Amino acid sequence: MSVRRHAAVIRLRPELEAEYRALHAAAWPEVLATLKRANIGNYSIFLRDGLLFSYLEYTGDDYEADSALIAECPVTREWWARTDPCQEPMDGVDAGSRWAPAEEVFHLE
Repeated sequence: MSVRRHAAVIRLRPELEAEYRALHAAAWPEVLATLKRANIGNYSIFLRDGLLFSYLEYTGDDYEADSALIAECPVTREWWARTDPCQEPMDGVDAGSRWAPAEEVFHLE
């Protein structure tokens, strides 16, 4: 099985940090199940100085199709309706994107 690592960053609105933390402390089971069905695992979000850093591992064969599967899930779309207002996209992010991809510059196996 091939693993592709993905990382991204976004700003967290400081006035909504408590809400964002509460949502993730009780992440919705259907959202988590959809991520797993989309071949995503070992997924973490870190916070430092107002920046959220996400890391995930993808084990599927078609990242775009699996990303579409996630976006088609009505429960996930409701989750995003609650989490997106807590975030502020980075400058220079492509239209339609929220999280800015981060380039991997080192990996130790």
